[in-house]
Amino acid sequence: MSDQAEYGRGLVPVQYHQFQINDEDGPAGPDLPRTHNGLIEVQDGIATVHTGIHTGDVDVTVTLHIGAPEPGGAEWDEIVEVSLQSVSGELMVRGLMDDLDEELPVLSFDGPGIYRLRIHARGRDTAIDLAPDEVTEWYLIQAWPAPPHDARMLRQTDSYGASVRTG
Repeated sequence: MSDQAEYGRGLVPVQYHQFQINDEDGPAGPDLPRTHNGLIEVQDGIATVHTGIHTGDVDVTVTLHIGAPEPGGAEWDEIVEVSLQSVSGELMVRGLMDDLDEELPVLSFDGPGIYRLRIHARGRDTAIDLAPDEVTEWYLIQAWPAPPHDARMLRQTDSYGASVRTG
């Protein structure tokens, strides 16, 4: 029996190497610099996922779980876990300056509270600093309710992430 509560996939617009995960009603969490892990940072209560491309669309899959799922396999270059808070129960993936064509599932599916997010990335080395017409990067975001824990790096193998970490 699967503990997966919901699944969604869509294109997310990227500008300036980033897309966001936030709750419009309150801070998502304490500050966490991107140089700490090379993939996600939390500043001023907004979680920002850093992409290799400068501008364009990335393919994002969201899976929601009752408990902690297994992380993705070896196809992922970077995997980082963080705890984020949802004040309103509307913790969502959002474009920096553009709305999503179709909204992905709300990450805080169990209402307001603390959630653990495991962000996976691959393809960030393919078109660094470019604005490709085709999708060159893929992300998987797994979310589940959990008490807060420190950020945890599970895999760090792409060159773009290494350059961000040395910053």
